[in-house]
Amino acid sequence: MLTRNSADVIVVGAGVIGAACAYYAARSGLRVTVLDRGPVAGGTTGAGEGNLLVSDKEPGPELELALLSTALWRELAEELPPEIEYEPKGGLVVASDEAGMAALRDFAAGQRTAGVTADEVTGDRLHDLEPHLTSGLAGGFHYPQDAQVMPALAAAHLLRAGGDRIRLRLGEEVTGLLTGAAGEIRGVRTATGELHAPYVVNAAGSWSGDLARLAGVELPVRPRRGFVLVTEPLPRVVRHKVYAADYVADVANGSAALQSSAVVEGTAAGPVLIGASRERVGYDRTLSVEVLRRLAAQATALFPVLAGVRAMRTYVGFRPYLPDHLPAVGPDPRVPGLLHACGHEGAGIGLAPATGLAVARSLTDGEPPLDLTPFRPERFPSAAT
Repeated sequence: MLTRNSADVIVVGAGVIGAACAYYAARSGLRVTVLDRGPVAGGTTGAGEGNLLVSDKEPGPELELALLSTALWRELAEELPPEIEYEPKGGLVVASDEAGMAALRDFAAGQRTAGVTADEVTGDRLHDLEPHLTSGLAGGFHYPQDAQVMPALAAAHLLRAGGDRIRLRLGEEVTGLLTGAAGEIRGVRTATGELHAPYVVNAAGSWSGDLARLAGVELPVRPRRGFVLVTEPLPRVVRHKVYAADYVADVANGSAALQSSAVVEGTAAGPVLIGASRERVGYDRTLSVEVLRRLAAQATALFPVLAGVRAMRTYVGFRPYLPDHLPAVGPDPRVPGLLHACGHEGAGIGLAPATGLAVARSLTDGEPPLDLTPFRPERFPSAAT
């Protein structure tokens, strides 16, 4: 029986990554305690758009993780309540000129070899998919595997689906890790006392580097700030996730400077979400009028109809960034019993199920669902910044 102060595994972080780890661990028969210093989805997850994307990923480890997660999200959509707003609406990447189209063709050709469906759309057919899209674009690519969920509700329902094998403790910040004589994990310490478990999963999002340091290891997770504009509720003006080709380059860019590129999508609830910006400014949550103005201008350039629509609010979040743009997933050999599930940057919602399944398999000595070598947490030099 799960007691208040003991479990088989402690998951630190109640965002969608932590929730997925807890869900799959519970489904494997483990007793799980989930800790968070705030509410469910109170960090990066709550500030996310809910994108489940393969369209923005080149062939390689992250795309493999995304394709597995795409299949798992389809399964979860059958199990979890419809309130998670799973919508397999597909994505549309557009180019303004022939040079951009040539780059998209090369990118899509590589993706197809990895199992991605990418269909070229000529400029004169774009309005069949998006009637309100601006005219004069050279063309684009349609990605039917792209989808969307409501991220905060997805996290909450993953935790609920774990039943009585998951105990949720909110408003409790981890202040230390408990270890044995050989340095192995024995649990965590919070302001209210000690919690005991032979495994701890670091799913603390942008603050995962801080938790790693409590264990005496370096994991160079840094926050990367992003803003999203939210419009008033509308009829379905935007049918897909639509973005310009330069968004892919912004995702892969490691610069600390501001990058922004138009990302526009409708939601089942009605509002249109407009992003996306990226900049490394620490944990500064200051509203940037410059960023919002740039996002609005780029969105209306793609969808002129939005020029007359009211923006009702904006929100800011911090993407957990690692220098090589790959997450850290799996056991940390430097601290027996410590596992990481963090550093997914802006793709965490999409990559959550595969990450959670991989962590659960690691906890139960099962066969990993894919090769975790590229995601090993100890791959960074101790001096990484």
